Amino acid sequence: MPAERIPASLPVAAARRRRLRADQARQLADLLRHQILSGGFPRGVLPLEDVIATDYRASRNTVRQALDLLRVEQLVERKAGVGTVVVCEKYPHRLDRLQGLAETLHEHGRVTNEVRTVGPVSAPGPVARRLGLPDHTDVLCIERLRRLDGLPLSLDLSYLPMDVGGDLLGCDLENTDVFRLLETLTGGPLGHAEITLEAVNADAHSAAVLEAPRGSAVLMLERLTHLPDGRPVDLEFIRFRGDRITMSGVLRRHSV
Repeated sequence: MPAERIPASLPVAAARRRRLRADQARQLADLLRHQILSGGFPRGVLPLEDVIATDYRASRNTVRQALDLLRVEQLVERKAGVGTVVVCEKYPHRLDRLQGLAETLHEHGRVTNEVRTVGPVSAPGPVARRLGLPDHTDVLCIERLRRLDGLPLSLDLSYLPMDVGGDLLGCDLENTDVFRLLETLTGGPLGHAEITLEAVNADAHSAAVLEAPRGSAVLMLERLTHLPDGRPVDLEFIRFRGDRITMSGVLRRHSV
């Protein structure tokens, strides 16, 4: 007796249903993540699954899949007798203000810096050009591991022209933002900065220093800061632990 043929459309329809459920779970996880990061759940405890399903008009399976996604991100975990609880706090970093890390996070704790490298180096060509200097000019190089209340948060590599940055060698780099020190040394406020933000995988060195899993995603912020007259004075490459920081800002659209 010949085997019963399965219509070709059935596997396609099943795949579409699975994809639809996965899409719905991802979309729900995005909404729940926003609630988590904005402190929307009192005492850090999420509602019961059936309450989430009702509030967001989602199926229980979709809710479970969404919570699984958040558990993989290590934002939440399931605790017996309690439910789903928030286990990881992310700290907000503004992108529409030119501030040092201690200024940005002053409401969340004390930022301290472990100075890993500080001293003059011959500037690589791309660094020299970004700072408006001839190739191989000496610049001050500073690498710092930055902690918030002892928790590793970012690994910062900074290059500064020696005529501006040289005086930083005698300053308290362990407890003070470079921005604040620069403004003290130059006698006035900084001007503006150009930034680029992207996600990169943590290399072995960065992962070890940040106490993050090797290969995990980190946020790479490249920032070139200028004095009010436009002169570039601070080129930074900052690797943030992506599980401990969020980037936010206010963008306004102006009519052309």
